[in-house]
Amino acid sequence: MRWTDVIANVGAVESAGAPVEITGVEYDSRRVGRGDVFVAMRGGATDGNHYIETAIAEGAAAVVTDSREAYEALRRNHASTGAALVEHGRRALAEASAAVMGHPERQLALSAVTGTNGKTTTAFLLEAMLRRVQRKCVLIGTIETHVGDEVRVSPHTTPESRDVLEIFADGVKAGATEAVMEMSSHALKQERVWGLPVDVAIFTNLTQDHLDYHETMEAYFAAKARLFAGVGAPPARVAVLNADDSYGERLAADVGRSQVLRYGMESKGEFRAESVRMLAGETRFRMVTPVGAVEMRSPLTGRVNVYNLLAASASAWARGLMLDEIVAGAASGAQVPGRFEVVPAGDTGIMVVVDYAHTDDALRNLIALGRELVKDRGGRVITLFGCGGDRDRTKRPRMGRVAGEGSDLVVLTSDNPRSEGPMGIIEEALAGVTATGTTCIVEEDRAGAIEIAIRSAKAGDIVLLAGKGHEKVQILHDGTVPFDDVAVAAGVLREIA
Repeated sequence: MRWTDVIANVGAVESAGAPVEITGVEYDSRRVGRGDVFVAMRGGATDGNHYIETAIAEGAAAVVTDSREAYEALRRNHASTGAALVEHGRRALAEASAAVMGHPERQLALSAVTGTNGKTTTAFLLEAMLRRVQRKCVLIGTIETHVGDEVRVSPHTTPESRDVLEIFADGVKAGATEAVMEMSSHALKQERVWGLPVDVAIFTNLTQDHLDYHETMEAYFAAKARLFAGVGAPPARVAVLNADDSYGERLAADVGRSQVLRYGMESKGEFRAESVRMLAGETRFRMVTPVGAVEMRSPLTGRVNVYNLLAASASAWARGLMLDEIVAGAASGAQVPGRFEVVPAGDTGIMVVVDYAHTDDALRNLIALGRELVKDRGGRVITLFGCGGDRDRTKRPRMGRVAGEGSDLVVLTSDNPRSEGPMGIIEEALAGVTATGTTCIVEEDRAGAIEIAIRSAKAGDIVLLAGKGHEKVQILHDGTVPFDDVAVAAGVLREIA
């Protein structure tokens, strides 16, 4: 694509430079190659305009900047280099990337899911349903990225627009016709998803989280709501909303011309669950839909997964699947890593579960499910958890109270302390546990805490290892180290067995 064509797509305020051929788009100066456009944009942590000289040295043929000062310096010092000044750097990144890559976003039917909890599982379930009817998919989410049958590591829940579009382009080349992605509130507010045409928009729920970034629940909700209004694109054709969540009902009243499909267990939504039966490793329920009722069975367990199954089913129906195809897809849904993942325990009689629950609402749901699974065996619920550093501090005592109220024993430990001192975080969460009177063991070292929790259990008990889920590292103040709850727990169980 010619530089003049790129300029036309980004809506430049001012521009200059010869009509050179552009081969790619980058926002990271370390990845720039000869012939690329470097998009220099101001971000929360750094300013890409500081790296313009590096990008040019690496061979950038042109620079798009959101800084008047940087643009004028470019014109003075690099007159032969293409230059464009834009109002919104992130929007320009999306628009330039889409144009240079041939608009892959227009060749995929995109289903996007947002919410505090359940995004990952809902996305995995919807992809499983679509794949069941032989539709090739792209999946972008917290745990991993799928391009057809290829599995890639996901560095972020929602990457920058340029990276999303590159994944979409790879998917189109592989024959994909569908895309399913998680859209975080950060990505929606920061417009990392600018210009993506969403066909089906899905809302799971909204509970307190990320207030270190959004500051208020209203601002958090407003960020989520952007998915349904459209971020640089028209509103979604279909909005799939949790009718049992008050924020879902608020969205239903303000989705414009989108078709609304509600789902729930307590509501009168178009998709609802009745006669729910939950066992370890299986959930069954009757799903009522606009075109009849069907019996659903899934290897996923718990009330929260009934909601995830309903959300995925309504979305699959919106994407044209028949009810029998949805039922088959739900039954085939594989275990989502780190989402109520049962660690093989041999003949110990102990159930050990690793789960990503890292908010008070998610922890409450996890413990309630644990209690449900041990009530017939007379077992205890032992909950291990920690709280992340450099994140919303107000949820720490709430998580402690939830753990204490629902558990027979709490083991309080470190999560990802980041730049904070682990014991300072633990003390804030401990205040919530102490208020309940439940016995609590404090062990800063997470591996040691996992061993304490499991060795405190007896046959019939359930041990819930909450907070990190699928993560394979622990983020400390002095660096990142390998850490895997599943692997540590498995090692302890082998020793016991």
